[in-house]
Amino acid sequence: MKIEKKKTSPALFVRQVRQELQKVTWPEKKDTFLSSAIVILLIILFSLFFLLTDQIWSFSIKKIIQIGSGF
Repeated sequence: MKIEKKKTSPALFVRQVRQELQKVTWPEKKDTFLSSAIVILLIILFSLFFLLTDQIWSFSIKKIIQIGSGF
């Protein structure tokens, strides 16, 4: 079963794209800034959390190895 695609002229394609872009609800500058600030804050918080977790695990494993080796 072969399906033939209807070809669209470049001019018609551009008109259709413009029509669709007019339907888009663009976020306001305030909303974009707030969303970006929240993302940056969460990145910093998660980075600190994983840094702390990594340091705790590293310290714990070094202590276990020291106890096991007798030093």
